[in-house]
Amino acid sequence: MSKSSKRKFDAAASITNELIDIIDRGVLPWRKPWTVGGSSVPLRLNGEPYQGVNNFLLTMRTMMAGYASPYWMTLRQANELDAKVIKGSKSSVVVYYGTAEREQAESAHGDQAETEDPKTIPFMKSYRVFNADQIKGLDPRFHPAAAEPEVHPERAPIPHMQSFFEAIGANVSFSGREACYVPNLDKIYMPPIELFENPRNFYAVWGHELGHWTKPRHRLNRSYGDARFGNTAYAREEIVAELCTVFLGQKLGFSAHTLELNAAYLDNWVRVLRSDKRAIFKHAADAQRACDYLVAASEAGQGEQAA
Repeated sequence: MSKSSKRKFDAAASITNELIDIIDRGVLPWRKPWTVGGSSVPLRLNGEPYQGVNNFLLTMRTMMAGYASPYWMTLRQANELDAKVIKGSKSSVVVYYGTAEREQAESAHGDQAETEDPKTIPFMKSYRVFNADQIKGLDPRFHPAAAEPEVHPERAPIPHMQSFFEAIGANVSFSGREACYVPNLDKIYMPPIELFENPRNFYAVWGHELGHWTKPRHRLNRSYGDARFGNTAYAREEIVAELCTVFLGQKLGFSAHTLELNAAYLDNWVRVLRSDKRAIFKHAADAQRACDYLVAASEAGQGEQAA
């Protein structure tokens, strides 16, 4: 088969199918607590943290493979460091976005999306990276020591997490045994922390509901249509809240957690992913925006308290 007749690699489909296979096995690696080599997020060669879908994908792959290093790099970057990828190592696909002049883009890029600018068109391209654990001859700085896990009392507030969430200023009622965000009231309902043996799970659930709290028009104006329990719009919003919790948890020290995780919850994910190979990319970007919004709101709130 000639090069011209080979089918172009579809990064979106490949990544989405990988995620569907993982969910179909009932394994959610991003829900496991981890701090690899002293970092709570995957890192580029220069130490810059990955964000959005690449953060999510590499976190998941780190957990599944059991890597001890947070660093990832391309084959070329490894070679430039006089290091060698171990024979037989499997690379991981990550993506980046850019824009191109429309005439060039229409001939050069298959992955395209609509844009408000008629002269340019956005595109998504993929590249492959290896974890530092898959590479021989790297400087020891790429294999930092793991941090000691923090121990917190059961059923009691964790000070830095409590202050972070309180400073956001959302209207929250701590009562009952269910957690939800009620849009009409713009209010979050949470079970009290005493009902959580592991207090980290309390903050994870709170973070999940705050992810939904960012949705209204006067905040991030996020909408996938009329969301009703079990429909596609509802499922898409749940994916955003889940990923927002992953990103928040990396910053604060907890793992994604919901009070109910059942087959229906996972079926909703799979239904969305099967219907739209680009869904995980869009919703990871929305989740990153939600996380950034909450971090900014908390920092502003804590600044006001200190003034």
